[in-house]
Amino acid sequence: MACRCASHAGSWYTDQPGTLHGQLGNWLRNAGDGGAKGPQYGAKAIIAPHAGYSYSGPTAAWAYGNVDASRYNRIFILGPSHHYYLPGCALSRCDVYETPIGALPVDRKVCEELAKTGAFDVMTKTQDEEEHSIEMHLPYVAKLMDGRQGSFTVVPVLVGSIDIEEEKAYAGILQPYFDDPNTLFIISSDFCHWGRRFSFQYHDEQTFGGDIYKSIEWLDHQGMALIEQQDAKGFNEYLKRYKNTICGRHPIGVLLQLLDGSSACKYSVKFTKYAQSSQCRTGSDSSVSYASACVNEAQ
Repeated sequence: MACRCASHAGSWYTDQPGTLHGQLGNWLRNAGDGGAKGPQYGAKAIIAPHAGYSYSGPTAAWAYGNVDASRYNRIFILGPSHHYYLPGCALSRCDVYETPIGALPVDRKVCEELAKTGAFDVMTKTQDEEEHSIEMHLPYVAKLMDGRQGSFTVVPVLVGSIDIEEEKAYAGILQPYFDDPNTLFIISSDFCHWGRRFSFQYHDEQTFGGDIYKSIEWLDHQGMALIEQQDAKGFNEYLKRYKNTICGRHPIGVLLQLLDGSSACKYSVKFTKYAQSSQCRTGSDSSVSYASACVNEAQ
């Protein structure tokens, strides 16, 4: 069956094909194609945000602009579960994901291979359509692969509340796919969700005074540095210490384990863009942080 991923089209991003094509193209151009043909071009994996496009779309371009679409015929998208408790990981039961600018075929063969491991649940169609962490990447993928219809598939994987040992176990299952040079991995994550509505208000007032947004930036960059260092253990300890509300922490954890387990290649991780939805200065303010990163073969 086809999943018609329209639950956020028209609200979190436009459902008008021409407008959507134009927005994505402009963001990619404004990001300099994320540094096209620069040191990050040809990314094997990316980390990119999944909020409404008016907030996170320009930041995501700094990841997607570094992907050489001609290299890939399969794209994994790992996103966190926001809407229901998931103790492991889950697959889609859909054959196709539809977007305003094109349909994305789900790789049923790979989904069936993963299901046979017994380690994955299967989302209901409603759960699939309600979850935005994967959906928000679909138009960018459609834009990226424009003109290559019929030559690629996507593998959506919803990642639940798993610990570091489970992240390692899931990475072990996904490792052969990651090591395939024709497969791209997209890791969906926003960074700090700050404010009373998120029940998180970490603030190093002694260092940053009333500039709460600077404290948030410092906190996010501590985690980003550990990701760049590919320090899965250190990132896990950082999360335990600061409780930073990085919603894609478990998909990121799986990525770090994949990088550690790769025998095909050694990789570097580089963050290319960081932004906040607004600058928090008082306890009544709130914001969400966005960051994009690229994983490339180490030079």
